[in-house]
Amino acid sequence: MKPRKIKKLLIANRGEIALRIHRSASEIGVRTVAVFSDVDRSAPHVFYADEAYPLNGNLSQETYLDTEKLITIARKAKCDAIHPGYGFLSENPSFAEATSSAGILFVGPPASAMRIMGSKTSARNLMQKAKVPIVPGTHVVTNNYRETSRVARQVGYPLLVKAVHGGGGKGMRKVEHEEDLESSLKQAQSESLKAFGSADVYIEKYLQNPRHIEIQILADNNGNVIFLGERECSIQRRHQKVIEECPSSRLSPEMRNKMGRAAVSAARGCGYVNAGTIEFMLDEDDSFYFLEINTRIQVEHPVTETVYGIDLVKEQLRIAQGEKLSLTQEQVISRGHAIECRIYAEDPSDNFLPSVGTVEEYAPSEGSGIRNDSGIFRGSEVSRFYDPLLAKLIAWGSDRDEARLRMVRALSEYKISGVATTIPFCAFVLSHPRFVDSEYNIRFVENYFQEKGVTHNSYEEMIASFVAASMFQSGIKGENGPSREGAFHSKWKLGRFDE
Repeated sequence: MKPRKIKKLLIANRGEIALRIHRSASEIGVRTVAVFSDVDRSAPHVFYADEAYPLNGNLSQETYLDTEKLITIARKAKCDAIHPGYGFLSENPSFAEATSSAGILFVGPPASAMRIMGSKTSARNLMQKAKVPIVPGTHVVTNNYRETSRVARQVGYPLLVKAVHGGGGKGMRKVEHEEDLESSLKQAQSESLKAFGSADVYIEKYLQNPRHIEIQILADNNGNVIFLGERECSIQRRHQKVIEECPSSRLSPEMRNKMGRAAVSAARGCGYVNAGTIEFMLDEDDSFYFLEINTRIQVEHPVTETVYGIDLVKEQLRIAQGEKLSLTQEQVISRGHAIECRIYAEDPSDNFLPSVGTVEEYAPSEGSGIRNDSGIFRGSEVSRFYDPLLAKLIAWGSDRDEARLRMVRALSEYKISGVATTIPFCAFVLSHPRFVDSEYNIRFVENYFQEKGVTHNSYEEMIASFVAASMFQSGIKGENGPSREGAFHSKWKLGRFDE
């Protein structure tokens, strides 16, 4: 690929990721163009960009998912490239092709790689050819109940019915017994059709207590592929991540290299270029299985950047320009530990129901080792139209415990009011002995967090026992201590771990 300098970049996204992309682009001399829906007219990503254009509307389909509008604006603004961020059109091969057809660089993988990896059955087949281990299950679409039932008996229960073109837990159903298969199949197909426009599903063996490990890769147009360690992403609700850390304390150096090499093989197997993430499930016996490739920048990429000292968005832009990777595998060096807490406008006391409203108070945490990627300010409107992610808080430490305690401190200082948030839930996780000892898996929430019946009782005793962080009690009244107005503005309260 002949190098082609990017001078002006359209950021086809919103919120914190749009602002984060702007900052990296600006630091290498690239001018940025923002787009915005009606409700986002006053959003930070609009004000920080060099230029901004309205998308006229609020629904995703008429704004951030409207390929024609985005390409028209890119042409009008004379942009050299488009960065899709994550979500929306970031993994849409038709958008990548439309961008290229318009003579504009697409900051991401080729459409061919997206198409292959966008279908989970195709991806499974390809990974098998690349000798990357996959979870036992089907390699073809299984929409017919009779055929599905036959295959299910071969795979064994419990199992998962999963959307072929899905993600984020949508179109997924766990099936414990054969008599539940038919209804679960119909539910998964219906949800998949609504969410992804396809009712195609397949079957995968249900792993009882796995950990979710993902490998960050970078690949250029010259055949160079490297991996940048791993991220532990096992703290999830509704199959969606809430807390991530880098590295995973579960992996030995040998296991890390083994998974990294498998990720590189996976990337080479589908002709991947740019930044991507290879996701794996790590079983209790340390067997690991390919889950999927995310053909975009990940929400949790800052923990990798913090530990490895690499700006992944800058690397994306350089790769899109046709440049070689700025480092080799031997030059990839880790330093310390990082943890990210996603701050969603959700109420953990009500099954993580999204919370809408106006941000009345906003004072993010600061201090050594703290990074805050945010897309809001005081007065921001949190609407029902888009994902409820408000910000990402990242804490770095020389080791895992320092990073964890630094995050505990930062969460206690973080102030958002006007909407419920996941801040207190993140505080709960960071203080739980299972997390402290790194003895957790993707079932953490269902096993240890119960939204009903939680009380104020023994809160101070709990904190003293598990994190010895007195500042952590801010805003919650215990039986033996006074209430203090603090950083936690959710209705959710913490309970005893021994109840």
